[in-house]
Amino acid sequence: MAPSMSKPAVLGRSMTVSTRAIRDLVQRLLQVYLRNRSRISKAIYIALFISFLNRIRNVVIRQKAAAKRANESKSTSSSADKKAELNWEFVRSLLKLIRIIIPSWRSPEARMLLTHSLFLVARTLLSVKVAAMDGSIVKSLVSGHGREFLTKLGWWMVIAVPATFTNAMLSYHQAELALRYRARLTEHLHDKYLSHLTFYALLALDDRIKNPDQLIGVDVSAFATCLSELYGNLAKPILDMVIYTYSLSRNVGGEGVLFMAFLVQLSSQVMRALTPPFGKYVADETRLEGEFRFAHSRLIDHAEEVALYAGHEAEKNTLDKGYFTLIKHINFVLRRRFYHGFMEDFVVKYFWGALGFALCSVPVFIKLPGQTLATMADRSESFITNRRLLMSASDAFGRLMFSYKEVMQLAGYTSRVSTLLDVMDDIKAGHYEKKLVSSSGTANNAAVLKGRGQVIESDYIEFINVPIISPNGDVLVPALSFRIAEGDHLLIVGPNGCGKSSLFRILGGLWPVYGGTVKKPSADKIFYLPQRPYIPRGTLRHQIIYPDTQATMHSRGYTDADLLAILQILNLEHLVEMHPDGWEYEAEWRDLLSSGLQQRVAMARLFYHRPRYAILDECTSSVTLETEKIMYDTAKKLGVTLMTVSHRRSLWKYHTHILQFDGQGKYVFTRLDAERRMRLEDEKEELEVKLRQVPELERRLEELTGEKVRA
Repeated sequence: MAPSMSKPAVLGRSMTVSTRAIRDLVQRLLQVYLRNRSRISKAIYIALFISFLNRIRNVVIRQKAAAKRANESKSTSSSADKKAELNWEFVRSLLKLIRIIIPSWRSPEARMLLTHSLFLVARTLLSVKVAAMDGSIVKSLVSGHGREFLTKLGWWMVIAVPATFTNAMLSYHQAELALRYRARLTEHLHDKYLSHLTFYALLALDDRIKNPDQLIGVDVSAFATCLSELYGNLAKPILDMVIYTYSLSRNVGGEGVLFMAFLVQLSSQVMRALTPPFGKYVADETRLEGEFRFAHSRLIDHAEEVALYAGHEAEKNTLDKGYFTLIKHINFVLRRRFYHGFMEDFVVKYFWGALGFALCSVPVFIKLPGQTLATMADRSESFITNRRLLMSASDAFGRLMFSYKEVMQLAGYTSRVSTLLDVMDDIKAGHYEKKLVSSSGTANNAAVLKGRGQVIESDYIEFINVPIISPNGDVLVPALSFRIAEGDHLLIVGPNGCGKSSLFRILGGLWPVYGGTVKKPSADKIFYLPQRPYIPRGTLRHQIIYPDTQATMHSRGYTDADLLAILQILNLEHLVEMHPDGWEYEAEWRDLLSSGLQQRVAMARLFYHRPRYAILDECTSSVTLETEKIMYDTAKKLGVTLMTVSHRRSLWKYHTHILQFDGQGKYVFTRLDAERRMRLEDEKEELEVKLRQVPELERRLEELTGEKVRA
C-alpha cells in the first residue's frame, strides 16, 4: 500500500510547486511592470492617440463615401424621403437648424449656452470635490475621530449649497434654451410659411408635406426640447468622463482604467449593434400622429357634408384605421424598448458595476508607486473615493450610452423639420412635386406640365398662349389668349371644370404658369371675392378692413365714419348697433351672419380696398337683384375693373367683354353687347320652347289627318 499512497502525495507536491512557480512568475512580472510603469503608460497613451486619429480618419472616409452616394441618388429621390439616421445628412440638417436658432455668437442664445456650459463644468468639479470629501468622512468615521468627522460633515453640508444651486441653474438654463430655440425656429418657419403664398402652394401644389400645422406646432417644440436636453446629456457625461477618469487614473493607475474602458467599449459596441432604430420609430410615430390629427381636422372642416351624406360610419372606419395603425406602431416600439432596456440595465448597472468593484480593489491588493495605504482607514478612504469617482464615471458613460436613443429621437425631429424647410425653399424657387393622376400621363400633356412661362408686371391683364391646368394635371385649355385694360369689365362663363378657377389662381399668383406669358398688375392691385367669403374671427372693423390692421387703416386715411358710410351703401349699418361694443365687438361672425350678409360684408371689404381689378366668383349668388345692382354700380363708380364668373343674366349689363369656355379646350373672347345678347337669348329660349312643342304638334297633325280620312 505504501507505493500506492506515495503517488498522490507526489502529485500534490508537484501541484504546489507549480502554483508557487506561477505565483512567483506573476510577482516578477508585476515587479517588472511597476518598475517600467511610466514607460508603459506613455506607450499606451501614444497608442490610444494614434488609434483615435485613425478612427477619425475612417469616419471621414465613410462620410465622404456616403455623401458621394447621396449626391448620386439625389436626382432620383426627393427631399421628403430623408430618413432619420445618424449620417452626414443628419449632421448637415442639424447644423442648418442650429444656425437658425443660434444666429451668431453674440446672440442671447449663445450667451445662455455659454453660461450653461460653465455651470456644467462647475457641477463636475463640485462632484469631484464631494467624492474626495466622502472618502475623507469615511476615513474619519473608521478611525473613530468624532470631532474631525463632525467638522468634515459640516463642510460637506456647506458645499451642498453651491452644488444644489448649480443643479437648479442647469435645469433653468435647459428649459430656457428649449423655449428660445422654439421661438427662433417658429419665427423662422412662420416667415417662410406665410410669405410668397408658400402656405397655399405647400397644401395645393405639393404632396411632400401632409401636415405642416403639426410640424410647426408640435415637432418644432419637440425638436427644441430634445436639442436642449441633449446638449446637457452629452456635454456633461463627456466632461465627467474626462475629469473622473483622470482623477481615477491618478488613484488606481491608467492601465486599469484603460482595461476597463476596453471592456466597456466592447460591450457598448455590442449594445449599439443590438439597438433598434429608435429615430426612425420616432419619425414614423410623429407621422402617424399627424395623419390621425389630419383625419380629425378634415372631419371638422367637412362636418356638414358628412352629416348630409350620413357618412359617420365611413368616417369612423377611417379614423379607427388611423388610430389603430398608430397604436400598433406604439405597441411595437414599446416591446422593442422593453428588450433593449433589459439589456441596457444589465450591462450598465451590473456588468459595469462588477468591473468597477474590481478596479477599485487595485490599490488594496496591489501596491502602486507613490501610494501608501498602511491602515484600514486609508484603504477605506481610497476605496470610497475611487468608488464614488468610478460610479460617477460609469453613470456618465451610461448616460452617454442612453443618449444614443435621444440622438436618434433628435434625428427623427431634425429630419421632419429640415424636410419642411427644404420643401418650402423648393416651393419658393418654383419647384413642386405633386402626383398627377389624370391626363398628365400622355406625352403632350406631360411636356406641358414640365414647362414654365413668364409673369410680367403690367397695368393691364393679358394672357398670351397660356395653358390652363387643373389641380390634377388636366390640360383644360392648351393656349389661352386675351387682353383687358382698366375699365374693360369681363364676364367669364362656362361649364364646371372648364378652367375658370385655374384662371383666377394664375391671376392671384397661386398657380404656376406652365407656358406662355402672363401680364398682370401686382398682387396688391387684384382683389378676389369668392362665392363663400372668408370671414375671420375678430372685431367688426376687422371684417371690413381685412387683411389690414387698424394702424394700416389710419395710415390710409380711413376712419370709423368712413367705414360706416361703406356699410350704409350696403344697408349694413345695423351691424354696428347690434352690440354695445360697436366696431370693437369681437365674435365668430361666420356663425352670426347669413350667407347673404356675409357676401355683403365681403363687398364692403372690396369698397374699402378699392383695387384696380376685382375677381368676383359668384359673389352675389345669395343677395337680391336690387342689392346686386348697388354692389356693381358702386364698384364701377370706385374705378374697379370687374372680372365676374356667373351665369346670372342680370350681370351681363355690367360688363363690356365676355370670355366663354366650352369645356372641350376651346374658348371665345369678344366684346359683350348686353342688350343684343339678351334679345338673342330670349329668342333662343322661345325657339327651344317651340321646338319642344313640335313632337306634340306632329302627333296632333297625324290625329287630324286620320280623322279626316275616316270622315
